[in-house]
Amino acid sequence: MPIARRLAMSALMSTCFALPAAAQTCGGDLAIFLDGIKAEAVAKGIPAEAADRALAGARVNQKVLSRDRAQGVFKQTFLEFSQRTVSQARLDIGRQKLKQYADVFQRAEQEFGVPPGVIAAFWAMETDFGAVQGDFNTRNALVTLAHDCRRPELFRPQLLALIEMVQHGDLEPATNTGAWAGEIGQVQMLPEDIIAYGVDGDGDGHINVKGSSPDAILTAARFIQSLGYRPGEPWIQEVTLPEDLEWEQTGLGNEKPAGDWFAMGVSPRDGNTNFANLPAALVLPQGRNGPAFLTYPNFGIYLEWNQSFIYTTSAAYFATRLMGAPAYQKGNPQAGLDDASMRALQTKLQQRGHDVGEIDGILGSGTRQAVQKEQARLGLPADGWPTRDLLSAL
Repeated sequence: MPIARRLAMSALMSTCFALPAAAQTCGGDLAIFLDGIKAEAVAKGIPAEAADRALAGARVNQKVLSRDRAQGVFKQTFLEFSQRTVSQARLDIGRQKLKQYADVFQRAEQEFGVPPGVIAAFWAMETDFGAVQGDFNTRNALVTLAHDCRRPELFRPQLLALIEMVQHGDLEPATNTGAWAGEIGQVQMLPEDIIAYGVDGDGDGHINVKGSSPDAILTAARFIQSLGYRPGEPWIQEVTLPEDLEWEQTGLGNEKPAGDWFAMGVSPRDGNTNFANLPAALVLPQGRNGPAFLTYPNFGIYLEWNQSFIYTTSAAYFATRLMGAPAYQKGNPQAGLDDASMRALQTKLQQRGHDVGEIDGILGSGTRQAVQKEQARLGLPADGWPTRDLLSAL
């Protein structure tokens, strides 16, 4: 879901505007807090009646707080996660949706430059094409997270944006449901993004990303365009590898012209070398013996949408499948580490001066980079995939 970028931007923007004197930033009596929200909404030009309607009956939802405190990043491998999410059933439904809404997807590409497969893959990954949108009352979820003092600067602007949606007649506060963190609709977008990038795809005068697939498709396309999508360019391309590649050159952040990779023996499975001048990184989600992909500048929009490398790579791969690419070659990757072993590895890496972030058993970007550096130092193939051999060597 595109929450990471939006919340980060909200945090930045919230520092740029002073709150009205009556505004209570977080915590305390809920009624006083809501009075402050209303005052801020009115100061932004929203009618008091709209604020009253949006906030009437608002309450704190303890289940939202529980979800917020217990957020878990999945620890599945790329093969495990991608095979679960990019299922044959989803591919079949996705292709049906591409036909059903062909005119809408054509408009999305013409107006915003985003191919149908890219939009449809996010649609599938987020809500199974609108089937599973979340059952948390959106207004109460945002009230809860804005009132809570853990991250109020992130969620207060979203609550104000929700009030603006109520003003426009695009959201019914008492009944609208979505994700626990306030994302709404078939592609799970936050209120500020819906206001900024919403498109009335079905021409009914409202932006209804929850109930209208045309609205959701075109709004997603406009949002993806805002992330910097470059029309006519690839986002990810499966490749095969030579056995003697310089593995330490792989990984996100190690871009070079795709033609340089081709010259090193990296070979696109689809045979397309037309983008040899574009910068590309060679990513190996499960090391040199697993699936391999070149990622191009458009892959950046996936990282803007969701910062999880496994999610983004799976979503990008999903989009290529919807656009006609074959299933990836699984290869035969070495077994990874279980949770306890991964934590032990992170501890050892941290002791050696590497910034791996929290010792959480998750193979994030910091841990991947540290693994690659230690592999190179120890004379192991530096493909960034943590194995028992590396842990033993350390």
